[in-house]
Order: sequence, then structure tokens, then C-alpha cells
Amino acid sequence: MKKIVIVGGGAGGLELATKLGNKLGRKQKAHITLVDKNSTHLWKPLLHEVAAGSLDDGIDAVSYRAHATNHAFHFKLGAMRTLDRVNKTITIDPLYDAEGCMILPESHLHYDILVMALGSVSNDFNTKGVGEHCIFLDSPQQAKKFHHRMLNKYLQLGVKETNSVNVSIIGAGATGVELSAELYNSLKQVSSYGFSHIKSADLRVSLIEAGDSILPALPKRISASAHQELVKLGVDVRTNTMVTEANEEGLLTKSGELIKADLIVWAAGIKAPDYLKELAGLETNRINQLIVKPTLQTTLDDDIYAIGDCASCALPDGGFVPPRAQSAHQMATQVGKNIIATLNGKELTDYKYTDYGSLVSLSNYSTVGSLMGNLMKGSMMIEGRLAKVVYVSLYRMHQVALHGYIRTGLMTVVEKINRVLRPRLKLH
Repeated sequence: MKKIVIVGGGAGGLELATKLGNKLGRKQKAHITLVDKNSTHLWKPLLHEVAAGSLDDGIDAVSYRAHATNHAFHFKLGAMRTLDRVNKTITIDPLYDAEGCMILPESHLHYDILVMALGSVSNDFNTKGVGEHCIFLDSPQQAKKFHHRMLNKYLQLGVKETNSVNVSIIGAGATGVELSAELYNSLKQVSSYGFSHIKSADLRVSLIEAGDSILPALPKRISASAHQELVKLGVDVRTNTMVTEANEEGLLTKSGELIKADLIVWAAGIKAPDYLKELAGLETNRINQLIVKPTLQTTLDDDIYAIGDCASCALPDGGFVPPRAQSAHQMATQVGKNIIATLNGKELTDYKYTDYGSLVSLSNYSTVGSLMGNLMKGSMMIEGRLAKVVYVSLYRMHQVALHGYIRTGLMTVVEKINRVLRPRLKLH
């Protein structure tokens, strides 16, 4: 029986493991194993909501082990360290508990087909002090770290000599913009849970972008609309501002200005995990992404695929597939087809990226974005309630890929019930 190993349980990795488990694992046609260093999965575009406290990851997260049992694949907890392409094995680091005691020793997994779906991490571009003084939103753990610090700052208001909470967010891409808006929404909720002394003026959010506009990957009209909405909320949007250093007081800019900050979030760029650049001699680019062929196989090893943010896939027009959730979803579907084709002795087909547009949620205030597809030529700008419905539907599509239509429908009903029964903000 062929052994298929998928490293990384993000949107693409988990969807692929689910698909292959349902189609191959149940019929004993292949042995599928998903490897991840975490025990649960949360859709990465939701991390800004975890950071603001408007989403409880303990409720929305998917247990890898339980999901594997329900979909006929296996789950291995641990972080991949090395790859042996000759013997077709990967090495998984030992597992330790919070006190540093070893739970599981180093282990090895054999594969016939390997899929790298490791996603991405924040790229600090070697900016001085960022690693020590900034929080990255790469994982639920980091998002919860920010949330806990934010709650502590609210507690200090009016007790210590603290007049406001100053939050600086570097990088005005989707994460930075969505977090900025979500923080103002959570502030309104906080004031209704025993923090009546906190006013909107007590929160000061600075959104800092080195380029000349926010949301640089989106059309100018969408960027301008989002910019206007953020200013209405009270966000200090600073474009053409390059950060050169982070320290205990805040941020230093290229012009020499000090932007004071109590909490700093770095969301200015992404890269694939550093260890990929020296992984078994596979070809990588300058941000450590594995370079793949049109079939999504790595250029130097046909038995190794790469999908999602850790893959560098060229587009026919000379660009590259953008690091978005829709890309990971499409790549997972294509690799699933190619793996099944390989097992059946059929030819592989090339991956073709389809851009369905981009949407940015400004919390409960607004949603803006563009839709692209067969119904229109070019793109159509949407905002408001329609955009919000489409934005939520993207997450529902991910849930459907994991759980099917019936379970997703039931989960949607439960979410609506929880909005009535549970606090609107996580306060612990």
C-alpha cells in the first residue's frame, strides 16, 4: 500500500488529507498521514479575530486526531526537521511538554509520495528589534498572546498612570487592515463587560505601511475605500512610512520619528519556514518557497509536491500564484487529482490558478473587495452587506471541504445559537 505523507495541517494540507482519506484511505488504497506540530487546526484568515478576542479558537478549532479518525487518515503530532530523499523518510523532532520533559522521542516516517504544505511565517526582513518587541500572527498561540496582553492593558487603564492603549501594526495588507478594524469592534464589546470606564478614545491604533497605499495587492479604488473606513474608525493610517527598528518604547521610522506603542504587531510580509532553504537540496527562492513545476511537483523530485504559501508556482503571464487561502484550496484539489492519477497509472495535469477576487473584512463596520469570474469581464468592486456575505462564504467553503454540507450547515446553526448564549468577546 502506497504511503502518502502530508506535512502541514493548514487550509491546503488538511483539505488534501481529508480528500485523500475519503477517496483512498476508506478503500484501503493508500495509507495517508498528516504531520503537524499543533494538535488543532484554525483557518489562518481568522487569526486577527482570535487576537482581538471576537473569536474563541477553542470552539472553532478542528482537532486533527478526531478529524483523522472521521476521514480515514492518520495524524502524527510533531515538527518535521529533516528529509532524506534517497531513503524517502522524514525525521520528526522529539515532543516535549511545557516543563521540558520529553513525551515522545525522535521518530521517522517513510513515504512514497510527500506533500509539503507548511504554509508561511512572518518575514521581518532582519529589521532590528522586531523579534524581541513585536508579536507575529502566524499561529493561534501568537494571536492569544496578543489578546492576553491587550486585556491586561485594558485592566491597567485608570489604575496605573495609563491614559490610553497604543497599538502599532506594521504592514497594511489584509491581516493588518482587518486587525485594525477588529480591535475597535472588540473595544465596544469590552466596555459592556465591566470596563465601562473605557472609551473609544482610549484605544489608539497606528497602521504603518512602507508603500504608498494600504492593501497594495488590491485595486486602488478598493484600497482607497478601506482607507477611508479605517480613518472613520479612528485608525492612524500612515503610508510611505518605513520602520527601521523596534524597541521598548515603540517604533523608529526611517525619518527618525518615534511612534510610541504598548503593543506592536508585525504583519509586513511572509516567507516560508527558514529550514526549507536547505532541505535535502530542493530548489527554493529568496523567501524559502519550494519551486514547483506546473503539476505542483518540486523541480528536483517528482515524488515531492508543494502547495500553499510554501510553494512558488509561476503563472503564464510571468508572475506567481499569490499566497492566499483560495490558492491553497485550489492547489490541494489539483494535487489530490494528480496523486490519484499517479496511483491509477494516468498522466498528471497542470495546475491553473483562478483568481476569484479578494475581500477584506473591516469587522462589523464594513467589508470591501473585488470579485472576478465568468459572470463579468475584469473585476467588480463590492462592499457592505453583500461583500460580508461573500466573505463569510469563503470560510464556509473551507468548512464544506473538511466536513461536508450537512455538518457545515449544523455548525452554522450552532454558531448562531452561541452568539446568543455566549459572551460576544472572549474575556479570559
